[in-house]
Amino acid sequence: MNVFNKIELLPRSELKALQNEKLVKTVKYVYSNSSVYRAKMDAVNLKPSDIKSIDDIVKLPFTTKQDMRDNYPFGMLCAPKRDIVRLHASSGTTGKLTVAAYTKKDIDIWAECCARALMAAGGSFESTIHVAYGYGLFTGGLGMHYGAEKLGAATVPVSSGNTKRQLQLLKDFEADIICCTPSYAIYLAEEMAKEGMKKEDFRLKAGLFGAEPWSKSMKAQIEKLWGITAYDIYGLSEISGPGVAMDCEIHNGVHYQEDHFYPEIVNPDTLEPVPYGTRGELVITTLSKEGMPLIRYRTRDITSLTDEVCRCGRTHVRMSRIKGRSDDMMIIRGVNVFPSQIETVLLGIDGVEPQYQIVLDRINNLDTMELQVEVNDRIFSDEVKKIENFKKGIESEIMSAIGVSCSVRMVAGGSLPRSEGKAKRIIDRRII
Repeated sequence: MNVFNKIELLPRSELKALQNEKLVKTVKYVYSNSSVYRAKMDAVNLKPSDIKSIDDIVKLPFTTKQDMRDNYPFGMLCAPKRDIVRLHASSGTTGKLTVAAYTKKDIDIWAECCARALMAAGGSFESTIHVAYGYGLFTGGLGMHYGAEKLGAATVPVSSGNTKRQLQLLKDFEADIICCTPSYAIYLAEEMAKEGMKKEDFRLKAGLFGAEPWSKSMKAQIEKLWGITAYDIYGLSEISGPGVAMDCEIHNGVHYQEDHFYPEIVNPDTLEPVPYGTRGELVITTLSKEGMPLIRYRTRDITSLTDEVCRCGRTHVRMSRIKGRSDDMMIIRGVNVFPSQIETVLLGIDGVEPQYQIVLDRINNLDTMELQVEVNDRIFSDEVKKIENFKKGIESEIMSAIGVSCSVRMVAGGSLPRSEGKAKRIIDRRII
């Protein structure tokens, strides 16, 4: 492979022509092979012949996670069951699993997208790539695994868990790239220190982190702890898995793989498209999938897009860091709050560890928010008055950032639950 896949440098006009062709083909395909999409389009008197270019995508109805649950397990399939070679599934907070089905071609495209992401992070056939995302129904592990093999790199399929062994393999196998969730990267660093190891004991140069929201402050924390360059990677099981969008060396938004996935931003209340640069809900259409294509899938992720050409040379649109999700956004006393806002504040306070948990409750019909944060031993060693002032300082910073008061409970480092997958940041005890 070249440093850049040729498609990543395609002029916007040529890229749009490719998208026009693929969208027209995809709409005809789903209308012919999916009773779900045929019913959706018939309900708004829309025929495949009405879709002539990517500009017509706004005429198409949206798809939601509920559609996938309602048609569990195979009601959204467009390819014959005999052509499906892989089934993944993700669990939500409620309801049935959401299934993702792949043909051999789908797997090949997914691997190509993950390989591009690894290349963007400096990976090559000479790399050793430590894949610590979970394997199994979760798409993270196998997605990056296939991408690493597509790249021709030595792939370490360690999955998640057994942190001491992770550290041993990272050191002994001399991996130069690690793939895992950002919260697990920090957890690994904590365990590294406990084991008496130093970042200089490893040969890591870069990491591809995703599967959960993370802030710029958390990125800086990971880079400091490991002495590496941290790259963002975006994906979701329903669309493909990791590799839908990827970071580059400029670190100014992740590039969409627009030859396979078409992103839009819509107002989450009106569902009307918004211009580039405007924050809203991300909607994705798959342009190449055979097994289970999705048309205008509402991801619930809150972000923005830009079509300005990146200094790295790639022409594909870039997505800003995910601010949060419209479905896990907290509404506290009428105010919309995202965990990433709180995380950014905490990581800017000296003495606070990068682990926290938000506990929501409702007392006497009033929402309450308790923020449990880990602090280092130096804070607890201070006199009581200083500890109280430190606590009040955190509460003041949070109030200033989100406009909602909270009660801070400081706990010792290492006392909050750790996760080897996605970190559980919110406990909502309210009965709403």
